[in-house]
Amino acid sequence: MASTQHQAWLFYTPLAKQAALLKDDLLEPVDLLLDDRQLIELVRQCLASRSPASTRIGRTSMAPDRLLRSCVLKHLKGWSFRALERELRSNLIYRRFTHFDAEATPDHTVFSRTFALLNPSVTKEIHQRVVDVARQQGVAQGRKLRTDSTAVETNIHYPTDSALLGDGIRVLSRSLKRIAAHCKSGALEVVNHGRAVKHRLLEISRAAKSQSQASRQHLRDSYDQLLALTRKVVRQANDIIARWEKGKLPVIGSLVTVEVQAGLLRHFLPLGKKVIAQTKERIWGGNTRVPDKVLSLFESHTQVIRKGKAHKPNEFGRLVRIDEVENGIVSGYEILEGNAADTDSWLPAMQHHKDCFGVAPKMATADRGFFSAQNEREAEALGVHKVALPARGRLSKKRAKRQRERWFKRALRWRAGSEATISHLKNPFSMKRATYKGDPGFKRYVGWCVITKNLFSIARWLEHKKQRRVEHVEGG
Repeated sequence: MASTQHQAWLFYTPLAKQAALLKDDLLEPVDLLLDDRQLIELVRQCLASRSPASTRIGRTSMAPDRLLRSCVLKHLKGWSFRALERELRSNLIYRRFTHFDAEATPDHTVFSRTFALLNPSVTKEIHQRVVDVARQQGVAQGRKLRTDSTAVETNIHYPTDSALLGDGIRVLSRSLKRIAAHCKSGALEVVNHGRAVKHRLLEISRAAKSQSQASRQHLRDSYDQLLALTRKVVRQANDIIARWEKGKLPVIGSLVTVEVQAGLLRHFLPLGKKVIAQTKERIWGGNTRVPDKVLSLFESHTQVIRKGKAHKPNEFGRLVRIDEVENGIVSGYEILEGNAADTDSWLPAMQHHKDCFGVAPKMATADRGFFSAQNEREAEALGVHKVALPARGRLSKKRAKRQRERWFKRALRWRAGSEATISHLKNPFSMKRATYKGDPGFKRYVGWCVITKNLFSIARWLEHKKQRRVEHVEGG
């Protein structure tokens, strides 16, 4: 495994002196924070855990400090892996920040595979270390807590049944073609249904725009044809898997490739069958609330989130709880299951804060979605002195008087800042849509957005403190 110590090339020294004059006001303050030994050690341990001999044998991997800094830079800018490779190759400031300097930068595929090694549990540990740094620097004392939840989209197209059926035909046919390429000529005939599927999808799209009886019948007919094509491909995939497992498939090419493609068929077949069932239930049964509905073949952990937004009643992704303390530090985040009620997230947020800071916050607040009398009592039992949860519905005289008190109003004004924090996470730090694959990838993506945001919040606070100190000295 590569070291974190990098000696500059002899012929790079003159250029390095000039490159040192290039400054980035956004990256310079974070540069010192990323030199933290514990952060680098966490990444090093993760890289060393790939196999028992990772630290002694094998090719030299990316250095831990470079991997850490590349992750932060990628999420700060919202780049893809290809964009990260391109920018590192062409920008001296980014090379200095990531410690690549004059050395060759990795390919985008290396970034993708190496980033994936930082699993969700390691990401949580790195986040916790960043919060500890905020505590040590005096940025976050844990006296106040505000919590909120938001929907983060997964990287999928809008999940219509017709599009899901088309996806199923496409991925199953692709694997079947690759298996056929390694079999004897004529042993496996795979029909390309791409053109027929495209025509059916267009017919369904046009028919769905009209509510006339003729259009509805045309819609059912097109779905019937699309389902017939899907069932045909599913039957063929089932037959190929059975023949492969019994050893009756005449393979003359790579057995490994055939096994890989058979594994993909085993993965996508149950999802394809579920899509067929839910389509039949909706089109012919009129049931739109099928349990465990498939929303994507590729991001099967995607769930329907309803947050009551008029412009976007349904969001497709996962619900994320965000806990924030002073100076914009996100002390905790949690990926929730389903469209959970906010009231169920209040006590876990309190408990996480107590585990993180050792004591309950003096003041805790959230929006009215978190309110319940039980939540107030439980927070007070944990040691919270001021619980500012606005009640829903018609207020009693006692409740109205409580919510008119000065401390309550000040707490609610501070709570409103959580909306700005969520917007900040989703836009500058690209948390609006998670682009890493699978449930572990989604958790890693959200975690690194939060980590990057915290690092820049700490750096901004330290710079502001330094500036005030300079002004005080000049003024004195």
